[in-house]
Amino acid sequence: MIVDYVRYTVPETASADFEKAAAGHAIERGPGRYLVKIPGGAPFSGIEGFTPDAEPERYETTTPTLYDWAGGHEALVKLMTIFYGHVLEDPLLEPVFRHMDPHHAEYVARWLGEVFGGPAGYSDAHGGHAHMIGRHLGRGITEPQRRRWVGLLLDAADEAGLPDDPEFRAAFAGYLEWGSRLAVVFSAPGAEPNLHEPVPHWDWAMPPWQPPAS
Repeated sequence: MIVDYVRYTVPETASADFEKAAAGHAIERGPGRYLVKIPGGAPFSGIEGFTPDAEPERYETTTPTLYDWAGGHEALVKLMTIFYGHVLEDPLLEPVFRHMDPHHAEYVARWLGEVFGGPAGYSDAHGGHAHMIGRHLGRGITEPQRRRWVGLLLDAADEAGLPDDPEFRAAFAGYLEWGSRLAVVFSAPGAEPNLHEPVPHWDWAMPPWQPPAS
């Protein structure tokens, strides 16, 4: 896998503007600096209003993204289709999702794909992080509902045949815990989350174990 990295020095006063302009890109933030991660060969016209520190730096890595390891878009659509089928049969979660769009499973698969290092399909088609947060505002998600959501999705991962190696499942479960707990916070009465944050990008806690080459 080839990845281009573009570095930007951004003062703290402009960080919110930079993150808004960079929505849809994988970014990593450090003190006064940002690193934009672009899949090698993908078009990149820069971050509007900001000048990079230098030309892109290209690296080659043999570590696949979580998206690729999971099996790509089709695997995630299968996962979410199975999951939401169970959700609609669950008395605790069914009231929350009773009126969801018929294509909701595919939309969430795009979100997960983008979070896990795949194409920016959710940002391109649905409005990125701001739209996802907007879907949770005012819903008052409870802790029991959150825990049931996580449990059903972990079960659906088994049913869908997602990779069951410890490294992938640790990263997968870690994102579900982190994201679902934020959903509880964002959905609470009176919550005012930052709508201009970029889509989060999740990575391996440690690289996947693979047999040594013979």
